[in-house]
Amino acid sequence: MKLNFDVKKILVVEDQAIIRETIKHILYSLGARHIVEAGTGVNGIVEMRRCQFDIVLCDYNLGDGKNGQQVLEEAKYFKLLPFNAIFIMITVEQSKNMVLSALDCKPDDYLIKPFNRLQLSTRIERCIARKEYLAGIEREIDTGNIYQAIQNCEKLLQQDNKKTHLHVLKIRAELALIIRDFQAAQKIYQDVLQERELPWASLGLIIIVFLKGDYEQAIESLKQFVEQYPMMLEAYDWLAKAHEALNDNEAALAALNQAIGVSPQAILRQQRLASLADKAENIEVAKKAYKAAINLGKYSVHGSSSDFSGLANVYLKSNLAGDALKTLNEMNKSFFNDPDSRLRAAILEIDIQKAKNYGVAKEPYEKAFKLHEQYGKQISRELLLEMAKIRHQSGFGEIAEEILADLIKTNIDDKHFIADIDKMCRTFISDNYATDLIGRIKQELIEINNEGVNLFKRGEIKEALAVFEKAIEKMPNNQTILLNMLKIIIHDLKTSKPDPRKSMHAQSYINKAIQIGVAHDQIGSLQKELDNIQYTH
Repeated sequence: MKLNFDVKKILVVEDQAIIRETIKHILYSLGARHIVEAGTGVNGIVEMRRCQFDIVLCDYNLGDGKNGQQVLEEAKYFKLLPFNAIFIMITVEQSKNMVLSALDCKPDDYLIKPFNRLQLSTRIERCIARKEYLAGIEREIDTGNIYQAIQNCEKLLQQDNKKTHLHVLKIRAELALIIRDFQAAQKIYQDVLQERELPWASLGLIIIVFLKGDYEQAIESLKQFVEQYPMMLEAYDWLAKAHEALNDNEAALAALNQAIGVSPQAILRQQRLASLADKAENIEVAKKAYKAAINLGKYSVHGSSSDFSGLANVYLKSNLAGDALKTLNEMNKSFFNDPDSRLRAAILEIDIQKAKNYGVAKEPYEKAFKLHEQYGKQISRELLLEMAKIRHQSGFGEIAEEILADLIKTNIDDKHFIADIDKMCRTFISDNYATDLIGRIKQELIEINNEGVNLFKRGEIKEALAVFEKAIEKMPNNQTILLNMLKIIIHDLKTSKPDPRKSMHAQSYINKAIQIGVAHDQIGSLQKELDNIQYTH
């Protein structure tokens, strides 16, 4: 079935006017009528903010400014493209690094220049057909309704469409991993591998091993995998995570460096490499990676003031206070309106003055304290942890404890971040400080939980919900409180008249539970109960 191009809104992002005209001419010959053009990546983003396009054709190399990869990253980050839109990356050469860099940001397809009318129409029609076929799944994924997306996958699999069966199976397995339903994911991957040796299925089985916590086995399997499939960049990321989980930071750095060697334009990987090298005290690797992240971040939505502050701190560790100050000034120019950046700058100013042995004037401290009080809720957790250290060192122990208590309450189920809190406290406060504080907070959580559960058992549903809602405001990522809240809402739905608002509320909490890592065996039964309520009502 031929695509009806005249109803599609199409954006062409290409820096060379002659090539733009050629692409437009091909599109017009296919029947397209609604074509918008952009000569730079920035203008491409502007056009996507103005209008929702069905098709975006974007060159990878766009001259100075954003490249095609950064355009796609920003479009995804701000959800500028509808779930059923297609984004095709256009590259000028077939070099391995260029193609892999283009594919690393997962466009719907890519085209090599020069291409003809048939090649362009075939790619567009194929992508649109796939998007339309998967629309029911993609829509639910886009809104966070993972269980509904799984149900829609199952419906398509029952149709047994041989052309799309494997692709839908791949999505179904990936969704099973998101909800941590390892049994379902493992069965899919094993069944696929019995029929064909497909890299994504082999990697899926290794990811399950990692997620179950068998890091040593995951490392061995991943090493073999990357030898066999050296272009599967995702495998290097998992290998780095596995090494990091075993505190082997140097091996993790080596894995990330391998991936960056293949696809050097991935800013998130460069940032991770920089942070990990910094943590491992590998100054040279950290410096190089921070500089690469800063360079890529000039035109990327993922550019961050933390890249500048990280580089400045590396300079301070190398006794290069002048370079640190220069980096601080560059950060202030690039992120002058960002609360997180302004606080980072104030903290850096304190550290630079210390490094220069000036003694530290009151002004940077007062600036940092004022910014913390003004923007506390908007500041990243890592920066708040740094702020707790500074507050304690400045003699404001009570405020430091308040910051730490809030961080522990909000992140109690995040073992890695809790370990970071413990490490900071052992280094700058005392050995048992964090352990004692965590113990007191856990007891407080138990008491809150018991209060809500007891109210529920006495039939005081509204009062129980009020207790848990108040707790979730303070601790949005606490799994136990979220699960108990859900159980009470679902019980309330079962025993009262139909209420679509409450059902939507319950679904939003289920989606949140999946997002913070609650496993399928805890949340799956609640989703079924909610589905049954909605079905019967």
